[in-house]
Amino acid sequence: MSSDDRSGGTAGVVLSFMVGALSGAALAILFAPRSGRETREMLGEKLRETSERGRHVGEQALQKGREAAEDAARYMDRQRDALERRRERLASAVEAGRQAYRDEKEKM
Repeated sequence: MSSDDRSGGTAGVVLSFMVGALSGAALAILFAPRSGRETREMLGEKLRETSERGRHVGEQALQKGREAAEDAARYMDRQRDALERRRERLASAVEAGRQAYRDEKEKM
């Protein structure tokens, strides 16, 4: 069983934290000695704040994902270039070996 099977990963942890925070805030507000209107207003305000924080976290995660994708693309380009250089060196070495073989064969 892999670690991905056992947990929801980072997204699961963040989601669990947010749900727990929202539940705790909602319970605290519901049991506070306020009128129904004040409680609804406070709940609405907390919901807007939480929504904004969630949007901000989502934007940050998206930006980090883009940066990681760009880093991976640059890494792949470097590896592709290095592989091409190695292939060219190998092809040159093989051709030099063939030419050396031909030269020796002509001497005989």
